[in-house]
Amino acid sequence: MTSLLRLYVGIFLALMAFAANSVLNRLALADGLIDPGSFTLWRLVSGAVTLALLCLIHRLVKGGVTLPSMMQEGNWVSAAALFVYAVGFSYAYITLSTGVGALILFAAVQLTLIGFAIFFGQKLGRLEWLGLVLAFSGFVYLVLPTLTSPSLTGFVLMTFAGVAWGLYTWRGKTSHSPLFATASNFLRTLPMLVILLVLVNWLGAFKSSVDGILLAVLSGAVMSGLGYALWYAVLPLISASMAAVLQLLVPIIATFGGVVFAAENISLHLIYASAIVLGGVLLVIMGRKK
Repeated sequence: MTSLLRLYVGIFLALMAFAANSVLNRLALADGLIDPGSFTLWRLVSGAVTLALLCLIHRLVKGGVTLPSMMQEGNWVSAAALFVYAVGFSYAYITLSTGVGALILFAAVQLTLIGFAIFFGQKLGRLEWLGLVLAFSGFVYLVLPTLTSPSLTGFVLMTFAGVAWGLYTWRGKTSHSPLFATASNFLRTLPMLVILLVLVNWLGAFKSSVDGILLAVLSGAVMSGLGYALWYAVLPLISASMAAVLQLLVPIIATFGGVVFAAENISLHLIYASAIVLGGVLLVIMGRKK
């Protein structure tokens, strides 16, 4: 498999994992199977365990990796960003509809990534700007029919989640060991999760079921742990603007996931929106290649 094909496969699998996270979160929280705090707890803990096991396997196969050296790859800023994203994402969907929440989240992610890129001197070509506008317009066209007045609390929480994910994505571009950095960041969220667990119990909001825990573990161990590690691996190979636009595909993929797993209907509106977003992504890719 050529390096270019590996890059495309890696991007595809990472985006699928992100979309699956949205589907799993909606299934767990919409049906009241688990509270948002407990979902976040199980998601991050299972992700940390999975990544730690992967690092252990890497050490047994290739050697040279110890826990101290692994922890040096991550940092507390990225871990805090990961924690804020996971908590904000879960709690925001208590008061926001799916379309509104997705619009706020990915708009915040894009603005954060593009803001960082411009701040650090990256210049975008006209074709890239056109692709960004086209892709974002397609995304707005997708969710616009479902827009309602969002609650202030939900809006703030999802905005913070989007900014945090954008920061986490940007910092991932500087990682030399994506797997160890991701594992380190997940492990660093554990003290933060203890505080979250105490708050959930203190507020009397604890609610959990076997099905809810299973969905959270699947979200954390497979979709978050493996998905984020894979995303970290491809980030250094693509531009910040391309990373921003590619993440716009996640709501599209998640919507199709809802059709398959939640018996949601597909419409011409969705097909048109998907074509617009994919066309914008193609323009950005062509612009970077040029």
